Amino acid sequence: MNNLYIGLVHYPVYNKNNNIVCTSITNLDIHDIARTSRTYNVKKFFIINPQPSQRKIFERLKRFWHTDVAKEYNVCRFNAFDTIKYVDSIEEAKKIIQNKTDFKPLVFTTSADTKPKSISYKKGSKLIENHGAALILFGTAYGLAREVIKNSNYNIEKIEGVNGYNHLSVRSAIAITLDRLIADYK
Repeated sequence: MNNLYIGLVHYPVYNKNNNIVCTSITNLDIHDIARTSRTYNVKKFFIINPQPSQRKIFERLKRFWHTDVAKEYNVCRFNAFDTIKYVDSIEEAKKIIQNKTDFKPLVFTTSADTKPKSISYKKGSKLIENHGAALILFGTAYGLAREVIKNSNYNIEKIEGVNGYNHLSVRSAIAITLDRLIADYK
């Protein structure tokens, strides 16, 4: 697959009280998801957050990871950082993809719960492979807002563990999802 994009959504997402919030970016998410994206040939990893203060934090990290010092310190992180693009909204990410590919991206959402329009990894893999561009959205905090899921084309089935516990970090969920979509169906 060479048409896959992912988005880490910081807004709109739910907090533990089921209120719509905007979460903060984290250094761990940025680096780990960038490395996972690079490993699975994701074209662009979008950090989706409308807060100017969060963009400033990201820009500061970006400046560092584009220096020779950073390259010498950890060339893998240096190279992975190029997969990241910070945007204010999901719509902005979709426009960037469409401008780059000439395709309106299929939008997939993810959730720790079963949602309407949920499809298997196998079906998702085939849809992604046969479409010009695809964007998979992952939510921070307690997950993507209902409106985001409702406005997507598909929701990828939830990740099932082995004992009923289901509260993965978003970094882990992204790695598992990409592996199941890409590596399992090559």
